[in-house]
Amino acid sequence: MKSVMQLELIEKNIIIIRGHRVLLSPQLARMYGVQVKVLVQAVKRNIERFPDDFMFQLTDGEYSNLKSQTVTSSWGGARRANPYAFTEQGVSMLSSVLNSSQAIQVNIVIMRAFVKLRELLNSHRELARKLEELENKYDSQFKSVFDAIRALMNTSVGKSPRIKTIRGFKPEK
Repeated sequence: MKSVMQLELIEKNIIIIRGHRVLLSPQLARMYGVQVKVLVQAVKRNIERFPDDFMFQLTDGEYSNLKSQTVTSSWGGARRANPYAFTEQGVSMLSSVLNSSQAIQVNIVIMRAFVKLRELLNSHRELARKLEELENKYDSQFKSVFDAIRALMNTSVGKSPRIKTIRGFKPEK
């Protein structure tokens, strides 16, 4: 049960920056049970293991934009430097520089979260492809049905979907 809760927590912390799904250094440090400066020092001592597609530091603009999107402040107060963003490969490499049993266990859960996210995105693409095939197969009489399904697929979690009036349907008064 604890592993499932950790997986959900990690999934919520994965964000997209510069087109990459990443975890940020403050969240990773918290998960690994180390201070952010300890994590960053370990990375800097082994910087050759972290090319730009494994890890990058956020720009001032990216960092302020990210802070403005976060309702609660989980950033731990003022920082001297902007946080680092670690891609899936960078997180994987972290387990080799943070050599503790907790780091290894956390890394396993993080890798599972990235895999689950990738599977979810692939299934969404597959569903969209199948929907397009069905739409091409059937004539325009089902167009409104396909449009409604596509709208449901594009609805973000947490937002209530807008109700669209379908031609020919009039709500009761």
